[in-house]
Amino acid sequence: FGGDKFVCFACLFEEMITPLQQIFDREKLTAALVAGLFGQALSTYSSKSRSVPGWAYSKSCVLICGLLTGVSQEINYVIGLGTTAGLALMGRWDNARGETVPRWEEHGAGATRIVSRFWALGLTWGCGWLWSRLWLKLWCSERRELQGLIILSTLGVAGVSLGTRGVSWPGGPRPRPIGRKPKWNPGRRAKPSTRWQFACGERSHQLSRNTPNVQLTGEEAGRQVWYYTQDEEKTSPHTVEWFDPSINPNASDRIFRAKQLDANPEKILTIQKEDPVFSALTKGLTFYQRLQCEDGHFAGDYGGPHFLSPGLVIAWYVLGKREELLNQAQRQAMALYYKNHQQADGGWGTHIESPSTMFGSVLVYTALRLLLADGFDPENDASAAAALRFIRTNGGALYTSSWAKFALCLLGVMDWEGHESVPPEMWLLPEWIPFHPCRMWCHARMVYLPMSYLWGKRWVYAHAENDELILRLRQELYIEPFDSIPWRQTRSLVAPFDDYSPIHPVMKFGQIVLRLYESSRILAPFRRYVRTRGVRFAAQYVYAEDQQTNYVDIGPVNKVYNMLVAADDSQRPDAPYAFDRHCLRVPDYLWIAEDGMKMQGYNGSQCWDTSFFAQALVESRLGDEPCYRDCAQRAFEFLDKTQILSSAKAQSSPAFPYEQWQQRQLAFRHVSKGGWPFSTSAHGWPISDCTAEGLKSVLAMQRGLDCIKDDSVSVKRLSEAVNVILTLQNHDGGWATYENNRGYGWYEWLNPSEVFGDIMIDYSYVECSMACATALRAFIDAFPSHTRSSEILLALGRGNTFLKSIQRKDGSWYGSWGCCFTYAVWFGIEGLVATGEDPETSRHVQKACTFLISKQRSDGGWGETFESCFDKRYSDGPSHVVNTAWALLGLMAGHCTDINAVDRGMDYLLHAQESSGDWPQQGISGVFNRACGITYTAYRNVFPIWALARYHSYYRPKMVLANTAPSTPY
Repeated sequence: FGGDKFVCFACLFEEMITPLQQIFDREKLTAALVAGLFGQALSTYSSKSRSVPGWAYSKSCVLICGLLTGVSQEINYVIGLGTTAGLALMGRWDNARGETVPRWEEHGAGATRIVSRFWALGLTWGCGWLWSRLWLKLWCSERRELQGLIILSTLGVAGVSLGTRGVSWPGGPRPRPIGRKPKWNPGRRAKPSTRWQFACGERSHQLSRNTPNVQLTGEEAGRQVWYYTQDEEKTSPHTVEWFDPSINPNASDRIFRAKQLDANPEKILTIQKEDPVFSALTKGLTFYQRLQCEDGHFAGDYGGPHFLSPGLVIAWYVLGKREELLNQAQRQAMALYYKNHQQADGGWGTHIESPSTMFGSVLVYTALRLLLADGFDPENDASAAAALRFIRTNGGALYTSSWAKFALCLLGVMDWEGHESVPPEMWLLPEWIPFHPCRMWCHARMVYLPMSYLWGKRWVYAHAENDELILRLRQELYIEPFDSIPWRQTRSLVAPFDDYSPIHPVMKFGQIVLRLYESSRILAPFRRYVRTRGVRFAAQYVYAEDQQTNYVDIGPVNKVYNMLVAADDSQRPDAPYAFDRHCLRVPDYLWIAEDGMKMQGYNGSQCWDTSFFAQALVESRLGDEPCYRDCAQRAFEFLDKTQILSSAKAQSSPAFPYEQWQQRQLAFRHVSKGGWPFSTSAHGWPISDCTAEGLKSVLAMQRGLDCIKDDSVSVKRLSEAVNVILTLQNHDGGWATYENNRGYGWYEWLNPSEVFGDIMIDYSYVECSMACATALRAFIDAFPSHTRSSEILLALGRGNTFLKSIQRKDGSWYGSWGCCFTYAVWFGIEGLVATGEDPETSRHVQKACTFLISKQRSDGGWGETFESCFDKRYSDGPSHVVNTAWALLGLMAGHCTDINAVDRGMDYLLHAQESSGDWPQQGISGVFNRACGITYTAYRNVFPIWALARYHSYYRPKMVLANTAPSTPY
């Protein structure tokens, strides 16, 4: 404070404390106050319950409650203990979430209620009282060394609780930037045949090899597959460009776009205006609607990672090279893709814009050898020799990452002793202990689930010992002879440039313990017993995942490993047909572009892309025009069908019974019904931001377009979506992805992947938080008297606090799912506005706008490279239409008063647009797990259209025309 103010404050505090000193002596009172602070900090910050009000986690609240707790220490401790125990017994402990405070709600069944919040808050303070009482008893003991330990522990808890950020703070910048750059030899690459045909929805189901016992289940809307025909190649007026990665390693998705443009003639808009922005907007809309699929969704390339399809190739090989898994045309197109992306040093990156890594290179080289055999032999093929030279120069396959080592073990090209333990008996641990696999982030959990089964059985290709190609790979991939390698000593080896997340000392210690456990003869009988049960549990859990997702599975990695489990497990209820059912869903992951066939990071991004376009169309105020009306109606029909477990077809699928509470508990699943997915309803996994964007799209179209009935999606179904969103709010006020955060920050110490960051728990993200906040705001604006309006307002308040807590000092946010800061800042601004910030007066919004303007380039655009994501620092790149659109959307949402900056950005979008109405495919736009880029070809259309629509319909009338004169001709 300083000066007289400090003296006055000290006098006031002395007056307040004097009556208490008359009751307690000074030393005892001091100890009680410290004990109260210690107890409340420990109780509050170890609590992970959403039922605890957000303000209870603030430092000031902990301070006040701690002082009150300290003063109340003279209360009969029996009464305090009884009260706390009573509160605990009245709650329902939800151990699957890893909380230390009960939730008073069924798992994923609803959001917090006032009564729940009261009891949760009471229990939090009661637990704090007990901790402080214990601390005080220890302090009053005569053992001085114990008192010293208590002082150190108090300072430690205070420092951790009050001086550190929450686990969802992404950190950065990284001390070790990526440094290296990818490089390709210039020149055109071969293109795949134009005989590939695209099918979606009902047509895609008809093309699948359905039999009475092997049929596709679930909602068909959104499914997209490529199939090869023997028909003569047809010429198209829409040429497919040659692919040259030295110019741009991102394919432009020209094969799909050419087919859609051929099939859908251009529709002419009758309205004409002498307005460059309006002309660009309508030209962009007219072009993009021609890409719409028959079932109403918008498709596109969602490839990028190089490590996905090699796992599928290995599965094809070890399961007998079955044509129903990968046919010849698919294999040839995959090999073409691998060859097209080989870099000048001979290697492949983890993804298309990554410099060569051992992770990508070992897997792709192995896949090419399996696909082409002698056609990719390092003895007579220059590209194969270059690839092998890169691998051997960097230590051989011993220095690839753990996920690649696992695939090599399955193939028989690496001994299982070279891979760290993945014990399936971990699933048998009691759920109340601090660590259980069910508390991991679902993507990590569902990958390590089938891994644990396969590792537990030491599954290996049956003919590995007499397969000549496997024996050749054993010679090629290692510098030393295969039989002389000390496998156990090589487990921790990894190339430095692969080691994005070095194994933490805690995990290293855990791996040592597991090695001792594995080699102990004394524990052998126990190990055999629990391993058998663990393998059985993993198999049952894999079966549940297959059923809940109609055999799509959550992602491509666990899809492949689940398929291996299904082929191996003879005790499954669907054992005779499990593998064939899996094969039917393999095409869902494959995509053809001018660079070849790749395996996508999901079974597509259909719902995600379509929901963004729907909102852009509504903001354009053109959705009711005859030119665009059919497009709007079909997009709405797709979103209607895609809400999870809401259509008759979805409810007749095997996934629907698993929505029962008991079944969800057994499979550790969050509530699904009412949510929207990233891809398709059949996929079955709802995500917070996808649910939010789906909800916003439906609300916007029902309320904003005359061609859509305002009750097409009932209030009941909309309320189910709101329920999913409310249940996914984390204790810190932010929103997670698929589930609430069930674990703790220290789980990341146990990250075994090496190549990915922050994968162990479901953190809160700025993107998910903005999407959920804006969806809740839209819902409550539409239904202000809804029965859950009070919960929604509370959730919005907590969301506002979270968004501010992870904003950086420079006004930016770090983007976890897009490249990168421009993406996150747009989300952050819209989230703050939706949660109650006035954009014209909010300091946080103004800081964010200032940050964006500071990054604008001389040509008016914005551009970031993937290095922003990897290094967690802004990495300036050439202007990019997607980054520019994100920045403009953020500035306009923040009511940016620098009209010239916005106009310059719009001018860049206008000049970047092609004559067809398309925009060019530029650098990679998506990211996951901090270190891997992923492609969204739809982004180059959707977001520029949205920015143009917002400028034309909202920003210019409000901000530009309200001033004396616009700063540009338009």
